[in-house]
Amino acid sequence: MIRNYESCIKACQQCFIDCQHCLTQMSPMESHNSCPNCCAQCIDACLMCIKLMVADSPFVKEYCLLCAQMCEWCAKQCSQHDHDHCQVCAASCLACAEACNEYAA
Repeated sequence: MIRNYESCIKACQQCFIDCQHCLTQMSPMESHNSCPNCCAQCIDACLMCIKLMVADSPFVKEYCLLCAQMCEWCAKQCSQHDHDHCQVCAASCLACAEACNEYAA
């Protein structure tokens, strides 16, 4: 059953990794927006999404939509910074949002 979710799981895993890196890099810095807070929330959303996909939960589609919304929010916040780690994070968040939206459709 996990094969059905494979691309979405991979996107969530990469988003988790890039958000964690962005959060680590941004934590000592001052931010003019919700970054790094959005990264912390996106990490949790991606992990829960992965857990629900692996469990083949009946709620996975609904959660994928929520995860996509959170990833889009995080991408918007991180893309406002010029730091490389923020730009990588934003791109990863958008890719995850796209994968989650595709699965949920």
